Amino acid sequence: MAELTAFHFRPGASLLHTLDVRFKILSFVLISISSLKAYPLSLSILTLVIFCAILISCLPFKSILKELRYFFVLLVFIFIARAIFATESDAVWQGIYDGALVCWRLLLVVLLGLIFVSTTRPSDIRTAVEWFLMPFPFIPGKRVATMMSLIMRFVPLILDQARETVDAQRSRGVENRKNPVYRLIKLIIPLMIRTFEKADKLAIAMEARCYSERRTNKTLLSVRSDWITLFGVICLSILLVNN
Repeated sequence: MAELTAFHFRPGASLLHTLDVRFKILSFVLISISSLKAYPLSLSILTLVIFCAILISCLPFKSILKELRYFFVLLVFIFIARAIFATESDAVWQGIYDGALVCWRLLLVVLLGLIFVSTTRPSDIRTAVEWFLMPFPFIPGKRVATMMSLIMRFVPLILDQARETVDAQRSRGVENRKNPVYRLIKLIIPLMIRTFEKADKLAIAMEARCYSERRTNKTLLSVRSDWITLFGVICLSILLVNN
């Protein structure tokens, strides 16, 4: 059986696992928006908070770093681009500073999303999205929630499939090829074929079981710890924006 990636839901009994999913979504949105306006001092505080959240949730830190290795490459390109396009001598240092700040912010937002996905069941996300869209009669809330739930379930499957494909190609010596285009083609084509096959099988299975978007959802109940957590997130967001 393949090892779970960091983007899978991991059952647990931590505070983040037991929080009402509606409060988790609100907290994720508030902190993400606030982090885009944050500067080094605030980002340092947020980094410490996220690191503590990872420890509390018992998420595999090594697995997280491994899953984000390609994202780190993207951050390097962003940093280099911001520094290169600063033409004046004084602007070079400003470009380096801005590039580091942008990369830091993006990394924290991605880590927040990873924590959210790893501690929240896709079915709970579906229920919460439908609850948020309920006041808008012109938006098909059940359909949108079902689509988001399927996306949340399929992204980890695609990542698992990509890893299995890479391992299979490595065992066949494909990585010894010097042509990167050849290696990329040999990765993308099998990955797309297997992804579409899984999607087709899922659609057939859903039709065979008479799956409908009109399902009885889980009852969402908030407790005192949810409101306390939301209040703490609001205070943290204000701190991030004002520092």
